[in-house]
Amino acid sequence: MIFNLLYKELRLAAHPNLFIFALMGVLVLVPGYPYGIVFLFSGLGIYISFMYGRETQDIYYTTLLPVRKRETVKAKCWLIVLAQMGQIGISLPFAVLRNTLISQRNPVGIEPNVAFYGMGLLIFGVFNLIFLPTFFKTAYKAGKAFVLAMIPTTLIVITVEILVHFPAFHWVDSIAAADLIRQLPILAIGGIFYSFATVAAYRISVKRFEKVDL
Repeated sequence: MIFNLLYKELRLAAHPNLFIFALMGVLVLVPGYPYGIVFLFSGLGIYISFMYGRETQDIYYTTLLPVRKRETVKAKCWLIVLAQMGQIGISLPFAVLRNTLISQRNPVGIEPNVAFYGMGLLIFGVFNLIFLPTFFKTAYKAGKAFVLAMIPTTLIVITVEILVHFPAFHWVDSIAAADLIRQLPILAIGGIFYSFATVAAYRISVKRFEKVDL
């Protein structure tokens, strides 16, 4: 059943901007660009998609189907996870290409390295943990959920982009092999946090959505 619902999400509920913003991962090729913003584009795409679903009454339509409310939430969660993982997957080859062909360091902030993707997973996890439960509290207020989720995620991006300019955190900004290995714990922490945060967001959203009278 969940695969059918996810198929419905991809074909009917997802706004084209969700996929367009997932393609923003190619921006890691742009010299002198604050690459952390790439992950914020994902949140914008998710917001537009949920707002589009609100205007087309997608949530109401889905609940009319022979499915439980928790399955409606699960399908939305999987849509978000696919969009976020898709953006990372799309950006990876371009990050490798950038670090291979462009020797000049990024003067703005962090390089697209292992720590960068750890930061991305952290941003995605924070976004999901705030956006999903806030939205499913009413299954309507996508704008409020987006604003509340973007405040801490934007602060994370700003903090990291500034932090790497300090000499003590040079290794976080490095693409040297030894430093990339040193950055692996950041990636692991980001991945673990993302997994737990997304699962927690799903469970909280289910509890809240069960109380919503559509």
